[in-house]
Amino acid sequence: MLEQALLADDHDDLARRLEALAESYVSGDISRAAILVLAAEEWRQAGQPAHALDCFQRAVDDGGEVSVDPRAGIADTLFELERPDEAREVIAAIRAADGVTAATALTVAETLVAYGDLGEAHHWATEGAQRATQGSGEYTALLRTRYRIRVDLGLPEDELDALLDASH
Repeated sequence: MLEQALLADDHDDLARRLEALAESYVSGDISRAAILVLAAEEWRQAGQPAHALDCFQRAVDDGGEVSVDPRAGIADTLFELERPDEAREVIAAIRAADGVTAATALTVAETLVAYGDLGEAHHWATEGAQRATQGSGEYTALLRTRYRIRVDLGLPEDELDALLDASH
């Protein structure tokens, strides 16, 4: 289903199908919350951020296992909808929660970069890199993201930058 819709470049149809799957889903290799996150991303690709917001919120409410906290998607979508104060409140709630994953930190950092908050993005990328498993894809992505942000901010090189060279 996913492959066919992606080949057809029909994000609207795929989002609808993923939502329908999530509604009827009982159990399997992926959680209902993860399916809702996929649907949300497809709604965003289809230019339907309000639908995306709904799916992200349903994923949060579901509470199932996901690689990236759905609230990161909510924050990104709120920025897209020009509701930055609400987006920052969601990001603050994510920060206050225990167990922020490296993937979530990377997503939040990238969102903040996209919306011009380099200082806060640098903080998220730094914390994420310090928590990430060395050698993982997220670790390398966080170090790269952090490096680009640091350069844009004009900050001096530091010990985490040296880890980027070592991670190749």
